[in-house]
Parts: sequence; C-alpha cells; structure tokens
Amino acid sequence: MATATLNQITTAADHRAATAVIRVQDVHKYYELGETKVHALRGINLEIEPGEFVAVMGSSGSGKSTFMNLLGCLDKPSSGRYFLEGTDVSQLDKKTLAGVRNRKLGFVFQGFNLLARTTATENVELPTLYAQLPKEERRERARKALEMVGLADRMEHFPAQLSGGQQQRVAIARALVNRPSILLADEPTGNLDSRTSVEIMQIFQDLNGQGLTLVLVTHEQDIAQFAKRIVVFRDGRIRRDEVVKNRPRAADVLFELPAQDD
Repeated sequence: MATATLNQITTAADHRAATAVIRVQDVHKYYELGETKVHALRGINLEIEPGEFVAVMGSSGSGKSTFMNLLGCLDKPSSGRYFLEGTDVSQLDKKTLAGVRNRKLGFVFQGFNLLARTTATENVELPTLYAQLPKEERRERARKALEMVGLADRMEHFPAQLSGGQQQRVAIARALVNRPSILLADEPTGNLDSRTSVEIMQIFQDLNGQGLTLVLVTHEQDIAQFAKRIVVFRDGRIRRDEVVKNRPRAADVLFELPAQDD
C-alpha cells in the first residue's frame, strides 16, 4: 500500500467536506411581505456525497420545497453558502446560474411537462438544443436515455399514447440526456399509482447503482424508504437526518405486487 501524503491524512469530516457534491452552510431564506419577514429556511447545514440517494421529507410549509429550489439553482439563499461540486453558487447571477443548472443538474417533477405534439424522442432531445449539440448526437443521446428507462419500444410514441408511468419515464430520460451530475426529483410519484411509483423507484435505484447522485422530495414514507438516507424538515429546520435501515429493493417489492397492464 502506498504511503499516505500529508494532504491525505485528514479527519473524516474534512474528507466529507472535500468530496461533497452538495454542501450547504448556515443557509437562511426569507421573504419580505410588507413589513413581515417570513422565514422559509433557518440555518440549514447539509452535505451530500457523490453517489448518495437522499429523500427530503416534511409537511407543507416545512421548507423542503424552498430547499429543493435552492439546490436546483432556481433561487438563491438570503444568507449562507451553497457549494455545488466545490463551487460556491450562492450569489451567482441568473444567467450564470442557468448555465450551472443546465450543465450539472437534471430535474424530474410531479407533472410530466411533456410537449403533446412531439414524440418521446423529441421530448427527450429538448435539453440538448440548449447545449447546441449536433442533430445526430442529440438523437443518439435521446435514444440511449429512453433505453435506460425501459422505453426502447416507445421512442416514436406521443404523450397521449403513453401511460402515466411511461410519461414519467420520458421525463426522467429528458432529465438524464445532458448527463447531469445530480438528479433532483420533486414529488415524482405524486400522480402515479402504487405499482407505477415503485417502478419509478426501481429506475432511481438502478441509476443510483450506476453512480448517479439523487435527491428526492416526497411526502410519502413508503417512497422515501427506497432512498439510502432521509432528511426531515420542519419549520424551516432539519429535524432528522438518518440512514435508511433495512432499505428495500424496489425490484423485490415489485415482485410482490400484483401485475397490471402498462
């Protein structure tokens, strides 16, 4: 074994901070409504390492959605710092933030947000247009992304020809097409039935197994249990942060559920 260098001899905390893809330090977010200051986040500190799968939970008004907006570079903190892959993005201007967002992050939402008059492949290609990729590469990336989510036989289908679960798979493929470092999913199973929800979790577990970092917002404990770690927000603060014990494999859960037509 090679001898460790001085720089390699660090504490566990130092190593965690150095390797974190997401590092949030004393982040506050408030909104001013007239003379009233509404605090959405109060002193949030959190680190997420490469390859983690984190579920963020909390009731309405807990701060979880505000936190997700900050992680997604859709908003900026009122104070505190947010490091994304080692870069402080806390106070970047909107144009620069948009560039960071397009390069590093993929988004999946509760609503599928697919264009009705374009095929699955064309929907998945959309983010690559902003990246100004050649047409051939755009089509190849879209094809591979759809294959990853099990839709190799639905590439030329329009949204109306797809089930809700299939539409969400298209949305996931679209989020993956620019090869993001992190996938952010905000209530991605909110419009789906139980079996289809577990199918989506199987896709997320498979992607995570390939090394993709995932952050999932959900209010459903049954969905959160498929993550490796659960962070619970209440009143703008993190109240609980724990590793999931006896984490189920979505594939095993699916095997126990009754089959249904897709």
